[in-house]
Amino acid sequence: MESSSEISKSPSPGTFPVSDTALSGASLPSPPERPSSQGGISLSKTASNVSSHSHRQSFAENQRHPPPSPRTQRHPSFTQQAIQDLMNHPPPNRHQNPRYVGRDWRDIAIGELLQPDEVKWAELDTSIQEATKTLFQSSPNNVVVVRQDSSSKEAISTFDHSDLNDYLLVVVGLAKPQEEQVALYRDISVKAQSQAEIPLRDLQPIFRKEELVKLPAESTLDKAIEVFGGGIHRLLVTNKDSEVVGILSQLRLLEFFWNEAVNFPEIDRLYTIALRDLQIGTQQIIAINADAPLADALFLMSSEGLTSVAVVDNGHNVVGNISTVDVRHLTNANSLPLLKASCMHFISVILSERGVEHGRDSFPVFYVNPYSTLAHTVAKLVATQSHRMWVVESASPSPSAPATPLLQASSLPPLSTLSPPVASPGRTGSPAAGSATVVVPPPGAITTSTPQSPSTQGPFTSVPASALPGAGLSGRLTGVVSLTDILNLFAKSSGLRPLDPSEQRARRRRSSSSSIRPTLDIGRDNGRGSVDSRR
Repeated sequence: MESSSEISKSPSPGTFPVSDTALSGASLPSPPERPSSQGGISLSKTASNVSSHSHRQSFAENQRHPPPSPRTQRHPSFTQQAIQDLMNHPPPNRHQNPRYVGRDWRDIAIGELLQPDEVKWAELDTSIQEATKTLFQSSPNNVVVVRQDSSSKEAISTFDHSDLNDYLLVVVGLAKPQEEQVALYRDISVKAQSQAEIPLRDLQPIFRKEELVKLPAESTLDKAIEVFGGGIHRLLVTNKDSEVVGILSQLRLLEFFWNEAVNFPEIDRLYTIALRDLQIGTQQIIAINADAPLADALFLMSSEGLTSVAVVDNGHNVVGNISTVDVRHLTNANSLPLLKASCMHFISVILSERGVEHGRDSFPVFYVNPYSTLAHTVAKLVATQSHRMWVVESASPSPSAPATPLLQASSLPPLSTLSPPVASPGRTGSPAAGSATVVVPPPGAITTSTPQSPSTQGPFTSVPASALPGAGLSGRLTGVVSLTDILNLFAKSSGLRPLDPSEQRARRRRSSSSSIRPTLDIGRDNGRGSVDSRR
């Protein structure tokens, strides 16, 4: 017979288990010895089972001693300063591409940066409706190359979102035609409203075009960056037969320098320098008030030759950005009432549609500050596929750093105005572009210390910067840095001599009343340009 320290079997189901303490304190008869084919079960083993079932805790007892939170064992998060440092100094690609290791970027051929089958074509007889559909499928170049007919691969013109914006303004009667173009604008508007097909051939006179710059595929990047540094946004790449085989844009070239900078030390060293130390960008900028009608922003971009415009509140705080690419949201007749809605409302519509398309909310950030590094600025340009970043004021990052010379709220000048557009025939109203357009002067232009209130012209009311998600992270608009500025910097730092971009900017502002489109063909032998006027 086994001793009392051993038990042959566990308690039967339904009975309260007996603890070791109860067993040792009571004089219970020893159970009879029962042989087992597997041998006896020791009390030490069974006692552990008994002990594990000795007491079943109630729900209330579990609540008195909750399990420890997993957050107590989590590794510490990044500090706010560490996150800010990471944003200011984003890590570029440090994996060397074997194609460019040991090569001078000035000797790399333009053709090496092209993507196959990226050129989207339209003919002069293609309707504006079909050309618009093709344009929406042309990302990331956002341009359609226009040729004489389908058998040709020689470019005559291009069609992009700026052209679509000009066409939209003509259709709704908000354009400002020259005297000899009034009849043409009226005819286009009547045809569009009757839903008649209008070929691109008939619309060429209303499009404001920059030169069609062509470079052969075997030309090197030093010639391309001189063109881009002078303010040209894109160039057409041709083969030996002068057929267009690709498109190289400012943004693609900047993406190349961002991804491959590890191979080009003279470019890579610039990324760690702050914008204020590089002294690049423009301080005389034009913006639009957030409460102004959307039609004012579209007219402003068309008349000033801009591809985007900053949206600010009455304190000049950046609350958003509107570009000519956003015109794609207005091609449906049901969306035309948005032209009378505020710019802020249009931005909210854009963000909402992006959330539906991508399945998540988004708020693209289009601004930097004077202390942002060039790497931080280029990373944002590449990530948002933008042509420019708005520079906003910010506090000094440390007490030892000098304060940035910025416009103070107590010395704001009145909001400058532009001449309102002249009413065209058939026009029902004239947008108050003058009352809502904000010209932000450079810091040196402020000569008075007397507090002045913003202009009270126009119906708009004060719109706080916090009215849109993420807008509270911005600041007061003080400048702009564009792709042209950065590529101009790269060219000059490499010993090249790009053209003055201000000349190209002034040319875009001039309205074109002729269908003659100058084409700049840069020869293969001497690299010099010749003007070829084509219809």
